Amino acid sequence: MRIEGVEVQRVQALEGRLRPENGPASFAEMLSEKLAAANGKVQAADAEATKLLMGNGTVHETMIALERADLTLRMVSKVRNKVIDAYQNLSRMQI
Repeated sequence: MRIEGVEVQRVQALEGRLRPENGPASFAEMLSEKLAAANGKVQAADAEATKLLMGNGTVHETMIALERADLTLRMVSKVRNKVIDAYQNLSRMQI
């Protein structure tokens, strides 16, 4: 039985196939994108509230935008709490 060595080119070719071609490359980038989207919803709600105060918007549209922003901020808060819990669990682990 003959055993062959691992070639660097073959390993690098396989690594290239394993990486996704589209989408966020890391957890930090994904988190940054989601936070930017949440910020956009909050800004949209603020814009709707401003339109309502100026007399150009409707209460219905404003309330929908505010509820979307509220739900998004609740989700961000829950994700933040889960990330903090995970970090605390990792920091308590003995090496």
